[in-house]
Amino acid sequence: MSVDVLTFGLNHVSAPVSVRERVSMPLEVLRPALDGLRSAFGPAVKEAAILSTCNRTEIYCAAEPQVSEQLPAWMADFNRLEAGSLRPHLYQYQQNEAVRHAFRVASGLDSMVLGEPQILGQMKEAVRAANEAGALGTLLHQLFQRTFSVAKEVRSQTAIGAHSVSMAAAAVRLAERVFGDLSQANVLFIGAGEMIELCATHFAALTPKQLMVANRTLERGEQLASRFMAKTMKLSDLPERLAEFDVIVSCTASSLPILGLGMVERATRLRRHRPMVMVDLAVPRDIETEVGRLGDVYLYTVDDLGRMVQSGTDARRAAVVQAEAIIETRVQNFMHWLHNREIVPAIVDLHQAADQVRLAELERARRMLARGESAEQVLEQLAHGLTQKYLHGPLATLNQSQGAEREQLLALLPRLLPNAQNRR
Repeated sequence: MSVDVLTFGLNHVSAPVSVRERVSMPLEVLRPALDGLRSAFGPAVKEAAILSTCNRTEIYCAAEPQVSEQLPAWMADFNRLEAGSLRPHLYQYQQNEAVRHAFRVASGLDSMVLGEPQILGQMKEAVRAANEAGALGTLLHQLFQRTFSVAKEVRSQTAIGAHSVSMAAAAVRLAERVFGDLSQANVLFIGAGEMIELCATHFAALTPKQLMVANRTLERGEQLASRFMAKTMKLSDLPERLAEFDVIVSCTASSLPILGLGMVERATRLRRHRPMVMVDLAVPRDIETEVGRLGDVYLYTVDDLGRMVQSGTDARRAAVVQAEAIIETRVQNFMHWLHNREIVPAIVDLHQAADQVRLAELERARRMLARGESAEQVLEQLAHGLTQKYLHGPLATLNQSQGAEREQLLALLPRLLPNAQNRR
């Protein structure tokens, strides 16, 4: 059975955050997901990796072709969802289209923020997790190594990453729209991951009145806070202290909302209805959707920031054509490697058959030498025997052929046996 390269999933273009958060898989879930995937499909899925970020959840696999029809049901079942609710948002790619998609994702061409660099690191983490789960083999290992190489080439040879307007910068601009000067603002960061660190960097540059970090692990929160002269607090203190903050930026790996409607309502009353800007960069979301209905709260999700960022990407779009050209060339190179890989078993069989002939003729030559026959005669017999046995199969096939088949074989002779004279 042939093996295809398959890519399957959904992203910020095909699905809103309300759908993406329901199939999001944090790093600790990747191993069980990969084990479940391979268990469900058995030998039909040879290799697999799962990439899950706030903007996408995708499965990459080397599998038998029929697997592509069954993946939507598996994803829905694994996430305890109705298959019908997911199907409109899913996409699937096979072979060269799947390879092209992987290259575009790693290069930042398929990102909410065109050319953003974080996706490459996230993809490397996904590959590392798949490797540790024993889910990678030769095919996907080769695909991802080439994917990382292509991303590096695109970034170094084009301007795709230039003039980057990040999600963090967009968060600052949204806060400035409400408060204007942020020098008197109290800013709270919930979480201590890469995205929060980026946001803290942008907000700290404007020297707000106070920066605060709340994180589940206090030690990690203190490490981040020390970089920006910020203070720290416990997550358990949020209900009592939320009203102190004008801007709240949240991005955690929590599977449930951290800030609920009731908590935020109490905070707005304590603030005497002074406005609050809340930026939820988490998937699944950290802030309940209903919070956005409060009159004094400006709630923005990762999708809202993405739309804002997209309006500033014109300077990079000219580089897309060049990047796509690089990717197209590398896709063809990978597919050439993949097609050559398909004939490896045939090449191995040919080598084994040739080796058997060699060993048999060597053994015959050794017996002749042991009987005292001359070295020259033995070499002559060895060369003759090897030639006859190597040519026996092709000559027999040619003699038994006729019509179009014979014409095909005669046309191939100069390529298979370059030294043969094709006289017709």
